[in-house]
Amino acid sequence: MAMHVPKPPGFQQMMKEGSRMFQGLEEAVIRNISACKQLAETVQTAYGPIGMNKMVINHLGKLFVTNDAATIIRELDVEHPAAKMMILGSQMQEQEVGDGTNFVIILAGALLEQAEALIRMGLTPNEIAEGYEKALEKALEILPNLVCQTVENVQDSDVITKAITAAIMSKQYGNESFLTPLITEACVSILPDKKTTFNVDNVRVSKILGGSLYQSQVVQGMVFKRQVEGDITRAEKAKIAVYTCPIDSVQTETKGTVLIQSSKELIDFSRGEENMLEKEIAAIAAAGVKVIVSGGKIGDLCLHYLNKYGIMGVRLQSKFDLRRLCKAINATALPRLTPPSAEEVGYADHIYTDESRIATIIVRGATDNFLDDIERAIDDGINNFKVLSRDGRLVPGAGAVEVELARQINQFADKCPGLDQYAIQRFAQALETFPRILSDNAGLKTTETVAALLAAHQEGKATTGICVDDQGGLIDAVESGVVDLFAAKYWGMKYATAAACTVLRVDQIIMAKRAGGPKPRDAGAQDADDD
Repeated sequence: MAMHVPKPPGFQQMMKEGSRMFQGLEEAVIRNISACKQLAETVQTAYGPIGMNKMVINHLGKLFVTNDAATIIRELDVEHPAAKMMILGSQMQEQEVGDGTNFVIILAGALLEQAEALIRMGLTPNEIAEGYEKALEKALEILPNLVCQTVENVQDSDVITKAITAAIMSKQYGNESFLTPLITEACVSILPDKKTTFNVDNVRVSKILGGSLYQSQVVQGMVFKRQVEGDITRAEKAKIAVYTCPIDSVQTETKGTVLIQSSKELIDFSRGEENMLEKEIAAIAAAGVKVIVSGGKIGDLCLHYLNKYGIMGVRLQSKFDLRRLCKAINATALPRLTPPSAEEVGYADHIYTDESRIATIIVRGATDNFLDDIERAIDDGINNFKVLSRDGRLVPGAGAVEVELARQINQFADKCPGLDQYAIQRFAQALETFPRILSDNAGLKTTETVAALLAAHQEGKATTGICVDDQGGLIDAVESGVVDLFAAKYWGMKYATAAACTVLRVDQIIMAKRAGGPKPRDAGAQDADDD
């Protein structure tokens, strides 16, 4: 007879066997803080211009070599619920600003690390969270006073280049002087005439293996890495029909059997199918279409008729490229091979249109991983431009704004009564983490450098930051052109504090029993659009 094991008393007896529950400061709060600290420590070494790369192999076996925190945390597939809170905060930062994801994770991790010390001193998590929220409110009040310059005209290439150089430098240190003008040229060239929101999808990146990074260039229009189908290789002032279906003979919806008793019947059957296909191509040509773009294959017989009627055939395997092309040429993608109406055809000069407001940055390099990393840096630069078109305020970089905020928040804490002041002081100490990480990653003497930086800010030099060059030391961030987006710091502090306070206010972790059944099958090969 099997021995009966009684369930533990309390809430857990209501759960299925195999469920788990953690509660109390040690089991829930400290455990959560420990997981978040480990995640923050993982991405800390990737922060700043001299940050180290991480080699990440995702669940599909794809290799990533990058120091971009957004890519690292996306491909790590973290399961811990508290660490996921930080990741959700960084993902919101990615959607809102497009840059500064590492800032959110590091700040949230630093706030939780400081909170652990306060908990061990005897403060409750709720008191710490309330203190953090007061400190955040004060920080957001101080931040507008630290704005060093404002971008008024986003069509001024020189001003934009200076404004986004620091963002590119943090991803591609040493290549920023070449990449930043390319990004600026692409963004400014497609800026709408009217005051509308800048669309980041209108700047594409086309990666071509081989050559050097310094052979990269900007092309006004769309570039596809494919040869045209058929003999027609050029069209001028062409009407374009876009189809999501293959350009081939149509298969019937029902299966059927045809009994052929002679060679004549076989010839007539084939000729009937060919005539039907030719009529469809002829009708498309009669609509004035000079170029057909297909999302599927183009059959050999169709290719013959396309050549006969002087129509260029283009095949695009990416549904995203097809969607962008429709937007660029003002066409409607058709699901069946039918003659398009006047409203459904697109128009282009020389196969690409100058009126499309789309630019492509052609990037060249030796390896796929290098090209992917360059693409991520370009995406950050484009997102920085998008934010500047909405809010042109800039603050000093190189750790200057964090140290100045920490100094003023410390002064504010001294005037606060009650236990809140301890949490507010710890918020300031968490902000001081950033210059330490910058110094560590650059291989400088951290203790001396950070002490000199704090002393400079006490003397009123609010724009002083850390120099990450070989010489080290301190620099005036504004004079050196190292500036950060006001919006990146504003939203970064909000999301990081919200994530930290959410983790602190959790006192129980209840994990239901995992679902049974067989494990899901491994995913097969996916197409390039799902990367």
